[in-house]
Amino acid sequence: MKPQHLVLIAFSAGCTSPPPAEVADATPNLRIAFNVYTNTPEDNYEVFVMDLDGKNRKNITNTPGVEWVYAAHGSRLLFISDRDTCHRCYFLYEMDADGNNVRKISDRQLQDSWIGARLDGSEFLVDPKGINDTAFYRIDEAGKVLDTLYHGLAYANDPCFSPNGRQVVFRGSNAKFKGSAGYHDELYIINTDGSGRRQLTHYPANDTTAEWWAYHAGPPFWEPSSSRISYCSKRKGNLSIFSIKPDGTDEQQLTPDGFDEDWHAWSPDGSWLVYSGTPLVSEEERPAFDIFLMDLRTKQAKRLTTDTLTEQAPVFVRVVAHR
Repeated sequence: MKPQHLVLIAFSAGCTSPPPAEVADATPNLRIAFNVYTNTPEDNYEVFVMDLDGKNRKNITNTPGVEWVYAAHGSRLLFISDRDTCHRCYFLYEMDADGNNVRKISDRQLQDSWIGARLDGSEFLVDPKGINDTAFYRIDEAGKVLDTLYHGLAYANDPCFSPNGRQVVFRGSNAKFKGSAGYHDELYIINTDGSGRRQLTHYPANDTTAEWWAYHAGPPFWEPSSSRISYCSKRKGNLSIFSIKPDGTDEQQLTPDGFDEDWHAWSPDGSWLVYSGTPLVSEEERPAFDIFLMDLRTKQAKRLTTDTLTEQAPVFVRVVAHR
């Protein structure tokens, strides 16, 4: 999920045909927003949108520096940006699926992290910069801090509200720094009042293929029905997307071995998974990431982007009218 980690984590699904036209026709009010690294000396990342068949692609930010969409709530895209401030100094903004109605939500600088939303998008859970990674902040639409959620770990990032807003799943570790002794990121669940924290994932003890910088358990995303939580994890030498029940049982691998798949999002009805990935080749010869759309009923994935740019971390966003 993090722009500064793009060269480290990567995937592809091996097929190049777009999804059938009926996919887009069945969901005329949905588009896919995603992040594009333009490979410029200015370290430029832009937010693009496209239809579910990969057509009508459009850059909706067009600004210097880093714009990175982390979530969508209905027709609102939540993104971090370093516009009008220092390089990679991130603040939270929102805009619609056409890149209009841009609004800065908070003047509080944030960590590079996924963002949770609840109560019809009137509250957000963010990872603030400067509090030693000890807590998340719950803020309202005006950026006011409503309360602080202390998680009790040395490090935590990427909070995600459950669909009913009563729990938070996040990525955390008992050691503070990647690469330090004892660092091992796993997913944890905690109640929104700070009680009941428990570890959700347990990386296989006999798997040593994840480098110090690679995800043991990547950013979590809650399936809309609340029945499963998905995340990426590097195992057996490749990064794949997994899902697990909120009680920590029934772990399943959603994407196949032989590719690297990472950041992803569920469609509002839970029947589609959109994700980024690149072919599993040598670390020195990583092709660019592309965006893929998987039908979770058939497990068939279709490639939506085919250029040489790096495209990652897609989300579904609603539009007022189909274009």
